Amino acid sequence: MKEVINAYRTQKINVDYFLKTFINSLPKNYIDNPLEIVKKNRFIQLMYGVDSNFKQATPIFSKKDSDSSQIGNDKSHYFMKLQLDDDSIYISNPYIHHKTGKASLSIVQLIGSDYYVFDINLIHLLEDLKLIQYNSIHDKVKRTVYFFGSTMLAIVAIALIAYGGYIFFALLFSLSTSDFLHDIFTSIISMTLGLAIYDLAKQIFEHEVMYQSFHQTEDKQYKVLGKFLISIIIALSIETLMVVFKIALDDTSQMLNAFYLLIGTTIMLIGLGYFYKTIQESTPKDDC
Repeated sequence: MKEVINAYRTQKINVDYFLKTFINSLPKNYIDNPLEIVKKNRFIQLMYGVDSNFKQATPIFSKKDSDSSQIGNDKSHYFMKLQLDDDSIYISNPYIHHKTGKASLSIVQLIGSDYYVFDINLIHLLEDLKLIQYNSIHDKVKRTVYFFGSTMLAIVAIALIAYGGYIFFALLFSLSTSDFLHDIFTSIISMTLGLAIYDLAKQIFEHEVMYQSFHQTEDKQYKVLGKFLISIIIALSIETLMVVFKIALDDTSQMLNAFYLLIGTTIMLIGLGYFYKTIQESTPKDDC
């Protein structure tokens, strides 16, 4: 939800002006027909009234129904830092709504001695104002694809880690193997690749499935790619070390091939360092 809140803060003056204009445009007796207002304006999640003693005086009205179970509940803790403006309106800071789990705002209007509260869905509000582009169907399809892909990657990663562990324990309890050095390096490489793929799957799941993202942050994809490349280079370095040891022990005439492999791995490492340097130089830094 960070992108939504940042979009709101960037356009806070315009959004707050729209909300105040909207509230002031409502009929004076709008509390007599709240369901019509809630259903007509999709960015309104909930609506209810509170009396001068900060006790809930009306049901909680939503698009689907109304809930009278909380009438009489004390709401004073919500009004401790309430500061009304000249129009007798208060707009809260963004927060995550406890019922919907969406980024939200609360608006309070004082009419007479009663307070009327509107819980606003910030995503729908910003979309209606054309400040963000959000398509729920596309988002659900995207999440489903990423969920399936990241799950399969995680399964592959676990299989690689399990295979590496299997080789290690097989060596541990059976030291009569003909190629101990090769098998122990195979175990290390398998587990290293498994961890790299699992980390990639975790990054995809966290950023694309668990948390909504309305635009790609400038460095998020680079961080994911960089962490994956680091794990791959580590695996290649281990493989290179294994090849060098095998050639040194068995056939030194192939040492030139091992040297080429070592040069290739070093070039990849240098390329990764240049990649990080370029990203850091191109990322704007906040002023202190």
